[in-house]
Amino acid sequence: MLVEPYASDRVEENMNPVGRIYYTGSTWLCCAHAISEEGTHVLGAQAGEARLTQVCREAGFSQVRRAAQTPFNLILEARP
Repeated sequence: MLVEPYASDRVEENMNPVGRIYYTGSTWLCCAHAISEEGTHVLGAQAGEARLTQVCREAGFSQVRRAAQTPFNLILEARP
């Protein structure tokens, strides 16, 4: 299960009060942490479902589906 902040795949659809908070958190914490750990994917807080699915498939998961969604979170189920 992958729980991420809910975001659209389109940047312009994330320009709302919650999206702005997520982008701020991403810049301050998520991206900085991924870079410091020499991560191969610096996705930030607004990756969107399509990008998250792509990363899961690259990691070897063949089945990825949206299990649930709230106004604040996107929950994906990834299976081998």
